[in-house]
Amino acid sequence: MKKKVELCVCMGSACHQKGVSAVLPVLERLIDEHELQDQVELKGAFCLGPCVDGIVMQLGDQQILRIGPENIESRFVEEILPAIRSQVDAF
Repeated sequence: MKKKVELCVCMGSACHQKGVSAVLPVLERLIDEHELQDQVELKGAFCLGPCVDGIVMQLGDQQILRIGPENIESRFVEEILPAIRSQVDAF
């Protein structure tokens, strides 16, 4: 079985207030659309640290800051997707 990349999304109170509940369904849809279900494990995390820069996501040792409902699609395609592919290729 191939190892999965962990994509953690902060579910703490600051990120919750910034709209993580609206980001999650879009993120799940994007993972499905790009057929990454077997390569990415989406996880929630209580707090990933820099609350003022939320919504915070973590992919491996890389933190992705300032995610929001208004930018999740473009940030996924431009930043998160290439990082996922890079980590998957490293396995």
